[in-house]
Amino acid sequence: MATTTMTGAGGAGSEAPKIVWNEANRRFETEDKKAYIEYVLRDDSKVMDLVHTFVPSSKRGLGLASQLCLAAFNHAKSHSISIIPTCSYVSDTFLPRNPSWNSVLYSHGVKADKGTSSTL
Repeated sequence: MATTTMTGAGGAGSEAPKIVWNEANRRFETEDKKAYIEYVLRDDSKVMDLVHTFVPSSKRGLGLASQLCLAAFNHAKSHSISIIPTCSYVSDTFLPRNPSWNSVLYSHGVKADKGTSSTL
């Protein structure tokens, strides 16, 4: 199983969560595997569709969802992969708060909006 450990970027906290790329399960997750963002690769692995973000209620409010997104977006950018933000957290919360990441989004004429299904 290929995994890559990434430390969270940003935030004023002294202890950024460690985010692990779990390639076998197609997700980025916290070391304890309780919080994660799942993706589906499309278009010969040139596009990463972020389909679901999960943070257990006991860990909400710590910025984990944002850290998971940062790990996925940084990975995509460094591997020249575009992102489709299918997950509502990514499209409705993360991207409006972090518009600089819009440059990584997949653009096939139309950006993936809520309710828009993209087939690649």
